[in-house]
Formats: sequence, C-alpha cells, structure tokens
Amino acid sequence: QVQLVESGGGLVQAGGSLRLSCTASGSIFRINAMGWYRQAPGKERELVAMHPTGGSINSADSVKGRFTISRDNARNMGYLEMYNLKPEDTGVYYCNANIQQYSWSGLGMNYWGKGTLVTVTS
Repeated sequence: QVQLVESGGGLVQAGGSLRLSCTASGSIFRINAMGWYRQAPGKERELVAMHPTGGSINSADSVKGRFTISRDNARNMGYLEMYNLKPEDTGVYYCNANIQQYSWSGLGMNYWGKGTLVTVTS
C-alpha cells in the first residue's frame, strides 16, 4: 500500500509564504513523477506543478516565478514553496505521484493525498 500525506497548509495574508510538504510511504520501488494540484472553491482541480523523475518541471503559468517545486528522493518527499501568495491561490492543495510499488509490478499508478487547505486573505 502507498500513502501520500500533505502538510503545511494554513491561513496566510496576501504576500506571505507557505511551504507544503508531501510524504510518500509504503511499498515504493520508484516514484516516476511527483507534484501538486489544487482546487479552488467552485473551480475544477488544476495542475500547479509536476516534476517527472529525471525530467523537466511542468508548472502552471499562474504560479511561475512565485512557486518552487522540489523533491527529496532519498526520503520520498516533495515540497511546494509558495511566495507572494494571492487570494486566488486559495484552495485545497493535493499531492500527486505516479509510483511503481515493485520492480515486477510494471508501470506506476497515480496516487493522491487527501489535501491540505491553503487560505490566502487580502
């Protein structure tokens, strides 16, 4: 079994910063990609940033220059550092990862955390 757990959400004023963490645990042979989505109230879930292992980072235009994604592969962790937060950044942030559990299990599967709420006030 694989679990993703986010932490670091909270209430912050516009212009402030937050650092989100995602910890993957369980049976993990390889993490193929790890990143973040978010869902604002009344809107569809959208990509924030995704880091394929060994590949380039994909990020939404709305967060480029303000958010930084990073990974600690040895600890199966991912981070999202958010700067100059805006009210429109408010939403539930979800960790997402494509994980192959065993060497014999083939292509990985997508896993989701339960989300952490980020609220940015004006």
